[in-house]
Amino acid sequence: MATKSKGILSNWIVKNVLLAAALLLALFLIAKFGLDIVTRHNSTVQVPDLTNMSVEEASALASQAHVGVKVTDSVFIYRLGAGVVFRQNPPAGAIVKKGRNIFLTINSVQPRKVSMPNLVGYSILEAKAELSNRGLVLGKLVYTPDIATNRVLQQRYKGNPVRPGESIISGSTIDLTIGLGRSESTTRVPNVVGQKYVAAVDALHDKYLNAGRLYFDPGVHTYRDSVNAVVYKQDPGVSVKRLGTAVNLYLTLDPEKVPKK
Repeated sequence: MATKSKGILSNWIVKNVLLAAALLLALFLIAKFGLDIVTRHNSTVQVPDLTNMSVEEASALASQAHVGVKVTDSVFIYRLGAGVVFRQNPPAGAIVKKGRNIFLTINSVQPRKVSMPNLVGYSILEAKAELSNRGLVLGKLVYTPDIATNRVLQQRYKGNPVRPGESIISGSTIDLTIGLGRSESTTRVPNVVGQKYVAAVDALHDKYLNAGRLYFDPGVHTYRDSVNAVVYKQDPGVSVKRLGTAVNLYLTLDPEKVPKK
């Protein structure tokens, strides 16, 4: 009798253990797949390069890549075609979730004026972001001895100091004088091979460096060709250099010349 009771008890315990295990498994699967649906897990895409396309072309390519586009700003660059995409955010190659909007800055048909911001005291990255928000372009970084390392000391337009609030044409290039202390005076040169000119310059600025001489292949004839050209060589290469170092870029339209990564 005792053995029979023990068997019944054992079966009851086993059944409850199995039931509990099944319940826990079910909850785990619901949580996992439910979270995946909400967060679009494993549903990311690579952002395509939309620069130098018309908005219609950019929209079509973005749709194929399962992302959207939204025009948020415009600049005026005389030699660039009217209405084409000058810059995009996130940049080409970034990994985003499907359905994400790519924000476009296009080249306007007519020049417009913007108000020059006051960048003195800003970090380089802050100044770069503020210039971009105003439709202006960060130019050369000129370092000078100062305790405020990587802080803007002066802003210049066409070689002359430019006052905050002054009206200048959208798309203009602004050079910045930057402080350089005794410490933290070096940075690592990034690898920009495979990137277009604008993206390569952005990457150099992010590391407190300048674009130096530009060497274009004979096949590059127009301004649009130049901004479509890809870096196939840089000098210096990946290394540690002084802040403000100029990196010479060699650009081509021939994909065969670009080293495979």
